[in-house]
Amino acid sequence: MSVQEYLEKHLLPRKIEEAVNAAVRAKAADPVLFISTHMRRAAPAVITRVCARQILDSRGAPAVEVDLHTNKAVHRASAAGPGAPEGAAVDATRDVEKRRLLAKAVADSVRLINGKVSEALVGMDPQQQAQIDQAIMDLDKAHHRTEVGANAMLAVSIAACKAGAAEKEVPLYKHIADLVGKSATTLPVPAITVINGGTHAGNNLPIQEIMILPIGAKNFEEAMQMGSETYHHLKDIIWEKYGSDSCNIGDDGGFAPNISSITEGLDLVIAAIDRAGYNGRIKLAIDAAATDFCVGKKYDLEFKSAKKSGQNFKTGDDMIEIYSQLCSEYPLVSIEQPFDKDDWEHSKKFTTLELCQVVGDDLLMSDPERIKRAVNEYTCDALTLKASQVGTVTEAIEAVKQAKDAHWGVMVSHRSGDTDDSFIADLAVGAAAGQIKAGAPCRGECLTKYNQLLRIEEEFGSEGVYAGENWRTTAS
Repeated sequence: MSVQEYLEKHLLPRKIEEAVNAAVRAKAADPVLFISTHMRRAAPAVITRVCARQILDSRGAPAVEVDLHTNKAVHRASAAGPGAPEGAAVDATRDVEKRRLLAKAVADSVRLINGKVSEALVGMDPQQQAQIDQAIMDLDKAHHRTEVGANAMLAVSIAACKAGAAEKEVPLYKHIADLVGKSATTLPVPAITVINGGTHAGNNLPIQEIMILPIGAKNFEEAMQMGSETYHHLKDIIWEKYGSDSCNIGDDGGFAPNISSITEGLDLVIAAIDRAGYNGRIKLAIDAAATDFCVGKKYDLEFKSAKKSGQNFKTGDDMIEIYSQLCSEYPLVSIEQPFDKDDWEHSKKFTTLELCQVVGDDLLMSDPERIKRAVNEYTCDALTLKASQVGTVTEAIEAVKQAKDAHWGVMVSHRSGDTDDSFIADLAVGAAAGQIKAGAPCRGECLTKYNQLLRIEEEFGSEGVYAGENWRTTAS
């Protein structure tokens, strides 16, 4: 093929002329740069390859990372490995076997992504998120996320979302807002972990997390400052009261002093808020993760203790009384998963008291049918949105819409044992969630989310709005 034939085949003379004319009209200071950018935009982006690999998550367990290639760039995303154990293993042999099985699952996902998933997505427009996610889901014949793996699906879906934002030349949160059908100008209130317990720490505290919500901050930057200062004052208080060896941290970066009482933990946090000078401006929240200490139809508040008194087996009604007392004595505004994942009865009883926000995690699993049931029965009034539970960005967005339609709160959440991908920060802003849970102001996988939100707020400038006192209503 001659040069002239090549030029004519690809319509290059006309395209170059258009680019030159555009540079002239724009009076471009650097016409070569302008023309190259113009030519680049003239070619639509298409996915050319999807490449996956095994990396390690924050627990050192196998996880999936994906590079999604287009004809213009490469976009990377990661998600914790499929079936990653949520808590600390009790038996070392069992833990070793879990990790072997997990590594095998990740390896299988990597092979599938590099093969069938890549083949299915080649040639697709990265801006068409719903179509891409449907193509991924179509590969999972049973629709149980077992064929591809929910976290492997999510890593591909997030990488595609990043590619779509790049093609539109907008920030990721803006692209997500477009997908949701909302404008993105709200920074969420962070639910910052300060004390860890449950299966996420080696102490005797039965509940999984105690968190602080800097609702009284004027912006997200101040919220993180308030959270960080309170966190460090808490460390000093724990050091003074229990000694330096009690300042170790749990899986989410919260301190893990050897306490067994919920009130003892809350008292420590209240003392830290007071010492930091933020009384009245910071509220409290807990993640009970009660499924972990539910035995039959009762709740064992000593499930981690080697010396059980036998006095701390509680009924669902007993737990309602405990939570009600905590809400009356402390500025407690949110309780996540207060009962077992299948204890709809007591969750409903407690929610109808309207003492605080009741957040469904295991109860809902971000599943549309379970959310629908919870809405109809008023079993909770907020959603823990873990994208890894649903598998794709499109399904996560649908879960948000479902919760908002019910006038619920939405808490976008990381997962324990997360990777350093900051996607959920953009998701929280783009979906106007009003709340984000990303762990403590400690550990890299937590800080990457909070730091991304600081960058987003800086980008917003004077147009940025911090959810603050409207932390629940922004999700309506």
